[in-house]
Amino acid sequence: MTRSPVDLAIFDCDGVLVDSERICVRVDAMITADLGCAFTEEEIIEKFVGSSTEVYTAAVEERLGRRLEKNWLRQYEHLYQAALEADLTAVDGVMEALNSLAMPVCVASNTGHASLRRNLEIVGLRDHFEGHIFSAADVARGKPAPDLFLHAARSMGVEPGRCVVIEDSAYGVQAARAAGMRTFGYCGGLTPASRLEGPSTKLFDEMRDLPKLLATTTH
Repeated sequence: MTRSPVDLAIFDCDGVLVDSERICVRVDAMITADLGCAFTEEEIIEKFVGSSTEVYTAAVEERLGRRLEKNWLRQYEHLYQAALEADLTAVDGVMEALNSLAMPVCVASNTGHASLRRNLEIVGLRDHFEGHIFSAADVARGKPAPDLFLHAARSMGVEPGRCVVIEDSAYGVQAARAAGMRTFGYCGGLTPASRLEGPSTKLFDEMRDLPKLLATTTH
């Protein structure tokens, strides 16, 4: 990775800060089965992890062969909420990493604001990001479009080229590259490392190593 000053670390949430993706994959499998268009957990990891609601909806509609109502997911929100409240934990090592970082941080996630705040609160990370939480609901297009990361950088007063993004999904690293930001691809979760590889991206699998890795990009 090119070494130049870094003034902001932008974190994805699901799979990077909170270990939610394993939980949500199970719920997604239940939902698609209930709709009559079952996806396996392997398919869900490949197609949906890190995606926007629009991407998710389009894939479900394609398999169903019909359109869904605009707010079709709302009827299933209680399943996600119950599962997350029961089993959600922070990603291993992320608390130590955040406590060791001196630079400003923010969150930029395709998840809605209410769910973002709830999940960060459950695992005790909300105070690290309060006032600096950005959702795809804030922009026209979620990831893999660059809009959300550019919005976060602009809101934080930092040029895109002086930001780094910490992501764990193919959609997320694609969005970061499109935004002109360097990326750390966390491959300690569900997405294979091969799907995160690419330009301006450094892979790592131990969250406690992040402060040291970021330090190498700041000088």
